[in-house]
Amino acid sequence: MPRDTSIQSVLIIGSGPIVIGQACEFDYSGTQAARSLREEGIKVILINSNPATIMTDPMMADRVYLLPLTVESIEQILEENKIDAVLPTMGGQTALNLAKEAEELGVWEKYNVRLIGVDIKAIDKAEDRELFRQWMIAMGVPVAPAKTANSFLEGKEFAQEIGFPLVIRPSFTLGGTGGGFVHSKEFLDEALNRGLTASPIHEVLVEKAVLGWKEFELELLRDSADNVVIICTVENFDPMGVHTGDSITVAPAMTLSDTAFQLMRNTAINMMRDLGNFAGGCNVQFALNPETEEIIAIEINPRVSRSSALASKATGYPIAKIAAKLAIGYNLDELSNQITQTTSAYFEPALDYVIVKIPRWNFDKFKGANDTLGLQMKSVGEVMAIGRSFTEAIQKACVSLENEAVGLGYYGKSQKKAEELIEYIKTPKWDRIFRIKDALMLGVSVKSIVQATGIDRWFIYQIQDLCTIEKALAEHTLESLPIDVLKEAKKHGFSDEQIARILDDKCTADEVYEKRKAAGITRVFKMVDTCAAEFEAKTPYFYSTFEA
Repeated sequence: MPRDTSIQSVLIIGSGPIVIGQACEFDYSGTQAARSLREEGIKVILINSNPATIMTDPMMADRVYLLPLTVESIEQILEENKIDAVLPTMGGQTALNLAKEAEELGVWEKYNVRLIGVDIKAIDKAEDRELFRQWMIAMGVPVAPAKTANSFLEGKEFAQEIGFPLVIRPSFTLGGTGGGFVHSKEFLDEALNRGLTASPIHEVLVEKAVLGWKEFELELLRDSADNVVIICTVENFDPMGVHTGDSITVAPAMTLSDTAFQLMRNTAINMMRDLGNFAGGCNVQFALNPETEEIIAIEINPRVSRSSALASKATGYPIAKIAAKLAIGYNLDELSNQITQTTSAYFEPALDYVIVKIPRWNFDKFKGANDTLGLQMKSVGEVMAIGRSFTEAIQKACVSLENEAVGLGYYGKSQKKAEELIEYIKTPKWDRIFRIKDALMLGVSVKSIVQATGIDRWFIYQIQDLCTIEKALAEHTLESLPIDVLKEAKKHGFSDEQIARILDDKCTADEVYEKRKAAGITRVFKMVDTCAAEFEAKTPYFYSTFEA
């Protein structure tokens, strides 16, 4: 279906102030959407209360309103402008909630404005925890045992029925706000009160916690002809229990068997097709039992999300840009592929590289803050690294954290004994991955670490490979270091500074650089081409690596 020509002007709702759990990734989406719509000759009006964003730059939209994100502001804009449609899927949960509130007050109907990219029924089905549960049960998709409570006493009664450990999930919130785990009844009252207060509709889901299960996220796009593509499958390094925004994430999924992936894929496609009148981007989260490969649906977000921004950068596929075009009527096969510029946008990226995202925290700025990670997101940003292997990408990401780490290691910083480390890594904290590496360096077994953390053994074996290389480096001085060992270290993401600190004679990073340069070990640049070099790509988007 070609573009809907009745849409001549669109209101985009931004995400408001940058808060923990909702930050610059929505600025990225809103900016892409505004440019995408203006390319089609559509007049773009934007509302966002945050002037410190790229989307509020006067060049991005035809009119920018720096107003509070309220229904009154929306009415003011609709009175001043002739607006045909509103796109609320680019501004995170804030924009969806505002669109829903305006709909309930009859604002869109009063001004004859259409909602595009999503409909209210889809928002309700996805964001209302009880409607989501009932919908999943009707579709035959497994979910964790749970009940919805609208009062404190109801929640307490359900908690006793379901049993501990429990998870409290408020409806219509973002970044896990108000959510949390309850391991015993003495913490239940506080958790229930917090969840009910955080939910704008005073509703929480009291759910059996599937702690220790693996967590995966699929990024999808759907058009009005029911074509669905899966852009990216993201795996969480941490098992269930840590908010996905606070977990190290890896794309593509590394430890998923083909049968489990196909089941997840088919389930996600069926969920998206059953979501209602929906054309745009969406992400679905699943938990997978590592013993049986049984999956349960955790949630679906009918909008572009933090993960969509990551998936766009990871694959080179501009999700928000394409989602905006789908919202105005185009189908996937009618849009050109931005990467090859010869094939259509109706394709699924294939990656021949690994992406690792590590969140960033600022606990040192908030004295006394609890640095344990859980359901409520605490990170204030993230870094993303690309490499040919998980080991290379994780080390590159660690260097980017700007917290004195050189690769995966704080050299000379860890003073803990093996037993203390095993105890320490049982609790998810910002530095857990560094402490896992310390434990492996001290000879703790992979099995002990898997039991303590619930992290998949594949990841722990990868970190152990880094320890093996590090021990091989430590046996040499720069003078005696064999070229093949140096080459292996560089391939696995060891920085020159890191190698210098590990070597027996503690040389400088410059000296390591000179030695590897003389041996011809230099960076090559490979393209993020999303189709694993099957087609010629036109993306001017590269990453460096130490390969031929």
